[in-house]
Amino acid sequence: MEKTKRRFGDRKDGTLLRDLDSMHFIVPLLYPNRCDNEAYISERIDLTNLSAYLDRKNADGPKYPLKLFYVIVAAAAKACQLRPKMNRFIANKNMYQRNELTAAFVVKKEFSDNGAEALAKLRFEPEDTMDSIREKIVAQITAGRSEKADSSTESMDMFNRMPRFLSKFIVWVITRLDIHGRVPASLIETDPYYCTVVLTNLGSIKLHAGYHHLTNWGTNSVFLVVGERKKRPFFGEDGSCEMRDSIDLGLTVDERIADGYYFSKTVRLLKKLLEEPELLDKPLGEDVEY
Repeated sequence: MEKTKRRFGDRKDGTLLRDLDSMHFIVPLLYPNRCDNEAYISERIDLTNLSAYLDRKNADGPKYPLKLFYVIVAAAAKACQLRPKMNRFIANKNMYQRNELTAAFVVKKEFSDNGAEALAKLRFEPEDTMDSIREKIVAQITAGRSEKADSSTESMDMFNRMPRFLSKFIVWVITRLDIHGRVPASLIETDPYYCTVVLTNLGSIKLHAGYHHLTNWGTNSVFLVVGERKKRPFFGEDGSCEMRDSIDLGLTVDERIADGYYFSKTVRLLKKLLEEPELLDKPLGEDVEY
């Protein structure tokens, strides 16, 4: 993201928006809680072109093959890069433009009932392409599946070892700091709820896409749920029906950061990127006609 000189009212992770229209200025004052302002959008994606794209990218048998989820992460990042209002957040009744473009997801160390989880956080630059994003995701997954815990998990473990009255008090203090953007960076370094977009791949555990809530903690305004990949019917304008490989996406957004028209165009862009994935081989910051 473009760096600007920090002014009074800015946060270390965001720039205060001072030229909002009256509605977007007033709404956070009337409805201050993120969880009270969720909007849910669902979209079905035809994977015909994306499957062929994955076959081409993996034709040489790379050590770390490109996966469907990686492409979805890249598409979400490019959509938020080109649609900057998606990278806004509201805290303490003020609206901010985030200083970084980030994404997060949970890494399951082992697919079992008792398998531990780790938190993965990605930072993007306008120059990033599908190949560089794949490298970042693989690095995060490899680190997440190692024995070493990420910094946010280590902090949670520390609170869990304390006497309960003490940990409750400290966490209460931290939630007050969160409102003003003053939580120590070490505590939230890998916290997904301090990211532009959080993704969860429910398809990997054979679940449908669905609604996932936002949280009042942190600054996350966009949550993307990826459902199970399977054959579904697609209907032509002439009434014909064809079964195609597809996935369903569920998108939960803080409706205060933009209007319905803006969200609609963003979803249209996300769909185009997934149905024409070659666009992701170009830098995130390069415009797309849609």
